[in-house]
Amino acid sequence: MTPRPLRIAFVAYRGNMRCGGQGVYLWFLARELARLGHRVDVWVGPPYPDPMPFARRVTPLRNQQYWAGWFSRDRRALIPDPPSRLLHPLEFYELGASRLGFLPEPAAFSWRALRSVTDALRAGERYDLVHDVQCLGWGLLGLRALGLPLVSTVHHPLTVDRRTSFLRDRDLRDALGTMTFYPVGMQSFVARRLDRLVTSSAVSARQIERDFGVAPERIRMVANGVDTELFRPDSSVPRDPNQVLCVGRASDPNKGIALLVEAIAKLPPPTRLVLVDDPHPENAALLRARELGVTERVEIVGRVPVETLVERYRRAALVAVPSLFEGFGLPAAEAMACGTPVVASAAGALPEVVASGGGGVLVAPGSADALARGIADLLAQPHARAELGAQGRKGVLAAYSWPSVAARTAEIYEEVVASRRGRPTRTTTSAPAGQRRATAPAVPSTR
Repeated sequence: MTPRPLRIAFVAYRGNMRCGGQGVYLWFLARELARLGHRVDVWVGPPYPDPMPFARRVTPLRNQQYWAGWFSRDRRALIPDPPSRLLHPLEFYELGASRLGFLPEPAAFSWRALRSVTDALRAGERYDLVHDVQCLGWGLLGLRALGLPLVSTVHHPLTVDRRTSFLRDRDLRDALGTMTFYPVGMQSFVARRLDRLVTSSAVSARQIERDFGVAPERIRMVANGVDTELFRPDSSVPRDPNQVLCVGRASDPNKGIALLVEAIAKLPPPTRLVLVDDPHPENAALLRARELGVTERVEIVGRVPVETLVERYRRAALVAVPSLFEGFGLPAAEAMACGTPVVASAAGALPEVVASGGGGVLVAPGSADALARGIADLLAQPHARAELGAQGRKGVLAAYSWPSVAARTAEIYEEVVASRRGRPTRTTTSAPAGQRRATAPAVPSTR
């Protein structure tokens, strides 16, 4: 029996594919669900996604991201545009919370989404469920109180980012800032009250269970997808036998890019690193390269369009993924889809991804020496690189194609809808026994 088409409301507080994995996930999953015949509506915050012609409607929700101005000490970014917006309670909350060093973006987005989705329901729209992409804000409990089943995707819990931030803190003041910044309490509270949480690896599932206290029977593991039509080999593009490619933010210590620069410094010329990251003068990779005297062998090319990124993958001899933790490891999967071998840290979900794709080698995490040896061994063996590349492409097609990811996600939707069918509009939550049911919170004005 063919499952009936579902009416799905996506809510995602950041939507652009160049702002991180959640934007990629939103765009491709929504596209594939629409191809399967489901109706997709999207509520999304900035930076906004590329056009989504497959969605029935896309509703952009405002967020001035004051917290980014606080983080970068840009006082101009802390001025509302227009200034009269500060008269609105939610805008005032965002600005005030940002100035206190708190990340208000997920909570504020969730309130805006609650208001906007509620307006759509009042206008006659009907949805079978809501799929949240990594927001886990308070407003989701309002949607659930309206009787809407709720699924949320969490690539990894914010506790991982908070632990990484503690590692780079230099003093007590920095540590207190880290404790204040991340809305871990909100996200864990909301996560325990949703119908299902979807995550992309067994490692992330264990982290969510442990750090957020979510019952394991409410967690479903569905690997992320890769657009294998776009990310594919091209024999007409010549490989540069000395080029190591890395895709990641050097500002995030979790990505291990400083270690990678050290590894490049341990290798002889003409081995060089091409890093897809913001090319500002204070980029941590560039600063480390200057310290080690290898600036001429580290090139930072910026956040490139996806077509350029595909060409970068095709041209590189190999892709390095030196992360200390990944909830999935999309660059590794994208590289293998392009037939490019991977040298990755045996950390987080990377062993799962590399094992499923079969197109790379793993090295000890946190060791520049181990990373340098892994890179050197593959650079010295062009035949082995070609074999790994072909194997990786085959493995990604089998494990990470978006049609199969969408089909599995739709099965989870059906499971949730079936489990809620016949229940009253107001339902008990998925909180532990003895806790009160969720009630619809008041919706602050966003106009």
